[in-house]
Amino acid sequence: MTTDRRAFLRRTAAASAAAALPAFPFHAALAQATAPVRSEFKPQPGDWRTFDVTTRVDITKPQGATQVWLPLPAVESEWQRSLTSDFRSNGQARLADDGRYGVRMLHVRFDAGVAQPFVELTSRVSTRSRAVDWSSKSAPAEDAASLRFWTQPTQLLPTDGIVRRTALAATQGARTDVQKAQAIYNWVVNNTFRDPKVRGCGEGDIKTMLETGSLGGKCADLNALFVGLCRSVGLPARDVYGIRLAPSAFGYKELSGNPASLKGAQHCRAEVHLAGWGWVAMDPADVAKVMRLETPEWIKTTQHPVVAPVNQRLFGGWEGNWMAWNMGHDIELPQAKGPELGFFMYPTAETGGERLDSYAPDDFKYQITAREIKA
Repeated sequence: MTTDRRAFLRRTAAASAAAALPAFPFHAALAQATAPVRSEFKPQPGDWRTFDVTTRVDITKPQGATQVWLPLPAVESEWQRSLTSDFRSNGQARLADDGRYGVRMLHVRFDAGVAQPFVELTSRVSTRSRAVDWSSKSAPAEDAASLRFWTQPTQLLPTDGIVRRTALAATQGARTDVQKAQAIYNWVVNNTFRDPKVRGCGEGDIKTMLETGSLGGKCADLNALFVGLCRSVGLPARDVYGIRLAPSAFGYKELSGNPASLKGAQHCRAEVHLAGWGWVAMDPADVAKVMRLETPEWIKTTQHPVVAPVNQRLFGGWEGNWMAWNMGHDIELPQAKGPELGFFMYPTAETGGERLDSYAPDDFKYQITAREIKA
């Protein structure tokens, strides 16, 4: 029997008054939409945009008992509102939490006799762009214990040894939080590069990157390096794991998502806490992506007119065509047979006790789409 639970997660005071999400017809015009001509990259806080984000998983070759774990948007902030989540499945589904970072997920179990296990999850979120106002310190002080939490090492983000030595060298002469964050941001932009051959978003193993001198990677590598270097010199910092939902309003194809098919649109960003400004958006990995892929030739300087505004404004801001799932590390999936995850922004599944490859959506058989809800 198909399980059909509507609005099992509602962040409203009166859940009974909230209507179920509408069906998810995808309009051809939206699927065929193209990004506008590239213009100056300058995201600013403004109107909210609301999206329904749907993940559909089909296990085409179940080998006995099967499990699926899907991330749910779990971020509430001045730039995202995580609203509702609904699902359909022929399995047994429940809400789960990692118990440490507030990572929320849908966990679905299928008995061995289920011939075609599937789950379809739709989450509604509202997002908007971010840009810090460097002319005004207006953020209230945050609890010291909470900030210390975001300086702790993780399995993939050690804060001693070569990580700390690298950060100390990069921040030599920097005195304020802003100066230290800028120095580390510049170091990552100037010393790393986007490597298109890396699978998925990368692994985020920053110690190995530094020890081997192999500083190519993708967002989960390069932004993790920023976060780890910040933590090692006492700056609270965190990765923010999510997915691009729509084209860039500024016409940057590499900073866009195709809402008709978001396979491969997963993207993690970063935040650093700066005294007086609070949590500030960062994304040196997207600078590297624009340098490597935005034009036919690899751009090698941040002074290039295509790169310069991106490099400037991703230190302190990002565009709101993106949804965050969580900020967690070292995620132990409930009842999983396979190893814990360094981070959780991909559908994950096991069948017959074997973990499927989340970086191979066609073999795994999952699809992610988005639909913008117009007022």
